[in-house]
Formats: sequence, C-alpha cells, structure tokens
Amino acid sequence: MSDPLSTGRFVAVLVKKEQKLYCLGGGFRFAPPAWRNRRFLWEELVMADIDATVSNFLEKFSQILEKPDRALALGAGLTFLLLLLYHVTNLGDGYFGAFFTFLHVVSGIAWIGLLYYFNLVQIPTMPKIPPEMKPAIGQYIAPEALFWFRWSALATVVTGLIVFFTSSAVHNLTIITGGILGLVMAFNVWFVIWPNQKKVLGLVPADDDGKAQAARLAMLTSRANFVLSLPMLYCMVTARLVG
Repeated sequence: MSDPLSTGRFVAVLVKKEQKLYCLGGGFRFAPPAWRNRRFLWEELVMADIDATVSNFLEKFSQILEKPDRALALGAGLTFLLLLLYHVTNLGDGYFGAFFTFLHVVSGIAWIGLLYYFNLVQIPTMPKIPPEMKPAIGQYIAPEALFWFRWSALATVVTGLIVFFTSSAVHNLTIITGGILGLVMAFNVWFVIWPNQKKVLGLVPADDDGKAQAARLAMLTSRANFVLSLPMLYCMVTARLVG
C-alpha cells in the first residue's frame, strides 16, 4: 500500500462534540491538483472554530483598549515582559539610570505632546468653534488636558534630575543648556500658565476682563514654551550623540 502523502491523501481527524469526523482533505501542498481548491466539511468546521476564537480574543482586546487606564496597564505589562526577556541580568546600579531615562522620555513625550496639541490644534481652532460649543471645551477637554499637561511636566523634571545625577547621564554644556530650558518651561507651566488657566476655567474668581487678560497671558506663555521646546529638544537629543 502506498504512502498516503505520496498519493496526495490526507486524513484529518476532528473531535467535535465527542464525535470523530474522518474525511479526506485538500488545499495542501501534497494534494492532487484537482483537490487543491476544494473545500471540505472539516475545513469549514476548523475555520468556524478559528473565527470564533479570534472574535472572542478581539472582543476582549477591544474592551482593554476602550479604557485608557487598562491600555496603559497593558503597555506597562508588555514593557515589564521585555525587561524580563532582555535586561533581567543587567539589573543594578547602571540600570537605575537607564530606567529613569525611559520614564523621563515617556513623561517628556506626554508633556511636549500636549504642548504641541495646545499650540497647533486647540488654540488655533478655538476662534472657529461656534460660541454655543465653546463652553464644552472649557468644561470637559481643557481641565483634563491641563491636568496631564502640568503633572507630566513635573514628572519630566523630576525624572530628568534623577537621570542627571546618576552615573549614566552625560554632563556637558549641551545637556545643561537643555536642562535649563526645560526648567524654565516647567516653571512657566506651574507658575504662569496654570494659575491663569484656573481663572479662565472659573476655578478661581475673576471678572470678564480678568479672564480675558489671564487667557491671553496663558496663551502667550504657552507659545513661548512652544518656541523654547525646539532648542530644548535639540540639546537633549544631541548632548549624548554629539556632545
């Protein structure tokens, strides 16, 4: 009797509800040409099971992505997995600085990303928004964005100082210049932008003229930070690569 593979026959065994289904299958490299485009019952059953499994996985995955805190936790979990795979043997004094550099970069992305959002998206778009829709920006979007904006700025400064005073950091005029620019920007966030935004948002008492002046000062200070962000980022990037 010849080998089943040599004759192009393939026996598939499926266990479905405690019953065994035996059939010949096509669509394989060793199947006869006439069989390769045929679909059999066992293939349809397998594809149905695969589709159901994939659908269930995607549904659970989408439930995670729907919540930002769950998505952040998933990202942190994947990062921890990579730590275990690649750097678990390197945990020590040298890794301390590298880990805080990672936190410094993540915090900086959140801070500068929101700074660019304010200056490139929200502020230029506000005059185009109908008056009846503007209160929604100040009531819902702006407070949430400013929360992450100011605290990511603080996190960037704290982690940056930790990195600077560890052995893993470079110490030259370029990094010092970038650090000074970053400190100026963080000062503007906490002691100019945020106090004036509280007046604009009605978190502290202010009349209409006071709110208008506060809004303009906050906007101009945010625009100054936007200008300073480019030389600051240049210094941060080139300090280690160029010197």
